[in-house]
Amino acid sequence: MKKFAIAFATLALAVASAATSHNVTLFQPTMVNGTELKPGDYKVEVEGNKAIFKQGKKAVEATVKVEENTDKYGANSARYVDGSRLQELRIGGTHTKLVFENGGSAATGGTDLK
Repeated sequence: MKKFAIAFATLALAVASAATSHNVTLFQPTMVNGTELKPGDYKVEVEGNKAIFKQGKKAVEATVKVEENTDKYGANSARYVDGSRLQELRIGGTHTKLVFENGGSAATGGTDLK
């Protein structure tokens, strides 16, 4: 029984520390950490303070601050600075908001995503 409990605890710890992933669609060219992402579908993996945008073999990593909102976001949405630089990404169906380190302080607008 002890072996089962230890194995279960180890598995639970591994699941808790694993990256979470979300699917988003960018509808405009988007700058993330100095790299331009073309419009399209991306898988965004979040692990600790890193967000990794993946599309096929291409991957772009950025430092983020993960914030939790009291209410769930109804849909994915993005906020940009300077027209194309990603400032924050709100993940639909979750309480999670990703604030990008180099996003700046003055937003120029938001865009709903898929």
